[in-house]
Amino acid sequence: MSATLTEVARRAGVSVATASRAFGEPGRLAAGTLERVLHAANEVGYQATQPPTATRTIGIVIPDVANPVYATLLKSIHAQAWHGRHRTVLYDTDEDPHREREQIQRASELDGMLLCSPRLPDDEVRLLVGDTASIGVNRDVPGLPCVVMDTDRGPRQAVEYLAALGHEHLAYAAGPEGSWADIRRSATVETACAQFGMRLTRLSHQAASIQGGRAASATAVASGATAVVAYNDLVALGLEAGMAEMGRACPDDVSIVGIDDIEMSSAVNPGLTTVRMPIERCGSLAVDLLLQALSGAEPPTVTTLDSQLIVRGSTAPPPRVRG
Repeated sequence: MSATLTEVARRAGVSVATASRAFGEPGRLAAGTLERVLHAANEVGYQATQPPTATRTIGIVIPDVANPVYATLLKSIHAQAWHGRHRTVLYDTDEDPHREREQIQRASELDGMLLCSPRLPDDEVRLLVGDTASIGVNRDVPGLPCVVMDTDRGPRQAVEYLAALGHEHLAYAAGPEGSWADIRRSATVETACAQFGMRLTRLSHQAASIQGGRAASATAVASGATAVVAYNDLVALGLEAGMAEMGRACPDDVSIVGIDDIEMSSAVNPGLTTVRMPIERCGSLAVDLLLQALSGAEPPTVTTLDSQLIVRGSTAPPPRVRG
């Protein structure tokens, strides 16, 4: 026998009317209430008997669909939109600002859009969005409601951990130039290095990919740093591969820390020490906030989701401390 809406309401601790709105008028519910009802529906196996009357078409503008972070983000967005049977249209900008400009213009013709890590300047993003209901995702665009993943706590924990291991010279392997997350992660690393008395070397901007990490590996080795914090996990994995080709072992010769905690990070050997970002939560909450905006409610200006250091085998005391 299939689950009923009454069971969903009881499990979520809400009225049947509120549970019904989660499937028929999700934009009328607070984000926390909507999430609780949808979670309860998943637990009891409830399926809405028909699509909601207020089905929306949502544009998703994303820098690189092949990047595991954006793939995870996209999957969570689709999953959350599916609960209300909303349609999604994907716009992949391929990290190209000209293409991003055109894709935002196209998405602005839909009911609403999610702007995932846009690379264009704030004023241009606002101009292109116009009056279309929009949520910034993983970037704070003043004037737009945004959901961002913390760029302070987790990266700071990484530097503090490396300092505790005895590292005195750290390199930061930067991501794409102009990236909102890169600017803030870099600033956090710089501030933490100053606080813990560590020397910092900034490496040049690279693509947010394994090849980008490989491209930075020679400079990282030449810097003499005994530890590297990378813009993301892909760059970190590329650094490790490039350094290995130059005879440098991780973590024996150099410790490496990534950011994101993509699935691959725990599968490599040694496992990658990284900063876990709430990617799935970020995507689902962005959908909830957009639906609120489309219903006429005013979402929070900026919602920040926390990050956390995850320690694995790619970090160890520097050779001089072990020796």
